[in-house]
Amino acid sequence: MDKDEKIDKKSKIEDLEEFREYPEGKELTTDQGVKVSHTDDSLKAGERGPTLLEDFHFREKITHFDHERIPERIVHARGAGAHGYFECYEPMSEYTMAKFLQEPGKKTPVFVRFSTVAGFRGSADTARDVRGFATKFYTEDGNYDLVGNNIPIFFIQDAIKFPDLIHSVKPEPDNEIPQASTAHDTFYDFVVSAPETTHMIMWALSDRAIPRSYRMMEGFSVNTFRFVNSKGKGRFIKFIWKPLLGVHSLVWDESMKLGGEDPDYHRRDLYDAIDNGNYPEYELYVQMIEEEDEHNFDFDILDPTKHWPEELIPPKKIGKLVLNRKPDNFFAEVEQVAFCPGNVVPGIDFSNDPLLQGRLFSYIDTQLIRLGGPNFHEIPINRPLAPVHNNQRDGYHRHTINTGKTSYFPNTLGDNCPKPVPREEGGYVHYMEKVEGKKIRDRSEKFKDFYSQARSFYNSMSEPEKQHIIRAFHFEVGKVESKEVRQKMVDQFANVDKGLAVAIAKGVGVSPPSNGADSSTADNFPSFSMENTVKNTVKTRKVAILAENGFNYDEIVKVKDALKDAGANSEIISMYLGMIKANNGQEIKVDRNYISTASTQFDAVYVPGGKESVDTLKKRGDVTHFVNEAFKHCKAIAAVSEGVDLLIESDITGFSTSKGEITSDKGVVTAIDNTQIKDFAKSFIDAIAMHRHWNRETKEDIPA
Repeated sequence: MDKDEKIDKKSKIEDLEEFREYPEGKELTTDQGVKVSHTDDSLKAGERGPTLLEDFHFREKITHFDHERIPERIVHARGAGAHGYFECYEPMSEYTMAKFLQEPGKKTPVFVRFSTVAGFRGSADTARDVRGFATKFYTEDGNYDLVGNNIPIFFIQDAIKFPDLIHSVKPEPDNEIPQASTAHDTFYDFVVSAPETTHMIMWALSDRAIPRSYRMMEGFSVNTFRFVNSKGKGRFIKFIWKPLLGVHSLVWDESMKLGGEDPDYHRRDLYDAIDNGNYPEYELYVQMIEEEDEHNFDFDILDPTKHWPEELIPPKKIGKLVLNRKPDNFFAEVEQVAFCPGNVVPGIDFSNDPLLQGRLFSYIDTQLIRLGGPNFHEIPINRPLAPVHNNQRDGYHRHTINTGKTSYFPNTLGDNCPKPVPREEGGYVHYMEKVEGKKIRDRSEKFKDFYSQARSFYNSMSEPEKQHIIRAFHFEVGKVESKEVRQKMVDQFANVDKGLAVAIAKGVGVSPPSNGADSSTADNFPSFSMENTVKNTVKTRKVAILAENGFNYDEIVKVKDALKDAGANSEIISMYLGMIKANNGQEIKVDRNYISTASTQFDAVYVPGGKESVDTLKKRGDVTHFVNEAFKHCKAIAAVSEGVDLLIESDITGFSTSKGEITSDKGVVTAIDNTQIKDFAKSFIDAIAMHRHWNRETKEDIPA
């Protein structure tokens, strides 16, 4: 790429073009380009004789197949990725030299990989887990990797404990159980042995750990970095990605069922959204702390187990991320992409966060074995768009054909090329920070406060969120076989809130604490709670319409059109695939049958009128279960005219109807007649936008 060639949002897609292979109309060849005449039978000595070693096509084909798999990531193995671009909103020159943050409207190509942490590649998307949110910016200054998670903090304070954490969270070594789950002895034994994990456990057992989709979760840099401007002034920073659709979750029962019904749920959702033109969008915010204010907080800003509350350090909105293209080949792009928090550009630097310092080494070290040597940066998805010239040579899978005699600096034979670049011309210069102190294995005193922010987190939760956390403890700790570990968990979380610990103890069969903290006296930060997220849109939400022969055609069409106009998607669910006939003789296509789908895969349910249709629906147990389950999961449910009869005959309770009026009660929207279908559809859309209706007190009594 020429130095003056401008990088835009399509540059990386165009850069990958030379590596794409299109099979349409092509002839079959070996890897050496030799045309193959037959690929169904190996070369043998006679029809029933032994295979001959000289069959080079067989040997090449089998050898390549035998080596197709590379080691999966130890963590973040299960993932999905997409291409897109980042658009800068305003000049950030006051704070950073990073060129991709200087020009309003400037679009930088990116590749994003979402992932779960604990499970293997074959695990389910919806397991309770931290989600990775890693973004590679292909900037004119080189690649910048913003490698974060959907939770703003981490389990441990120092990278030296990372192997211990992951060994404890992985399947236990004697039986390789359980997969993609923290609900077992070794993990919670580690938790009670390392109280610094307390704050993160509160986040991990909240609804944040079971997101509705990758498109509806935040992303955080977790670690503390620095912005550095052209004058050399530094500021401490953290990044936040905020989804434009708001931060929404699954419910636990729903996530477990989806793990069996559709283990690819999040991956499918991401790619379906891109296919439908509903491009996932996030806005990038940065929190900044002046260096002179580093010690002005009751927590250490370098402690990765501590969050920077937005109420104390307001985030500044600086740009937008749009994901608008799927990978062409999952392995070549999603599996081979290599991220590292040490991939920075001028204007972005590091802090002394001890978890970050270890990550700077660990990520590169991991790629060396996973991707087969030091040249993984030459894999197409990892190649920067900025020119690359240095004296690195050779190694496994080298793609570059270096010319010239010299591969060292300084030199006279090659005019000292490639030459170092001064800071004024874009050369990276590390931030000049004064560092002094005795060599010591210890941490600062503020690091040793393990409970204050955990109390604030719990105090900031809405009542439904608190109940979900308690139930998560019951599930997770309830699966721990060691009673001693279960008791220690209760005792440890009494330091967060005595009432929480008492509730945990009741569910896991150990003694409640006699003493404990009162979280209600802690700070309350509304930004911690998902209850305060965006709830003004139904864009990309999925609505199930339950219908059989004899449905009311005009009614369905009007509701479907209203949902579509609002940005929601709807599907007709019926007993069999094919076509069903309306009460006026019109036909409509069935999108799914009951055996291939479930209410868990939709955000809302609508039952249209039509006596014949509803009479058929009322006779089917899977229909009743569909409605009951959606109600139990607190989703919006709507019915018109005879459709209301199905709701009344189901096991859902606690909602009201009114003849001649549209009623919306606890997320259940009904109309006894269909003369006001436009207003009915609006009420239904408003109910869907709320995401969940936690005020259904009897939902636990629903047999679903």
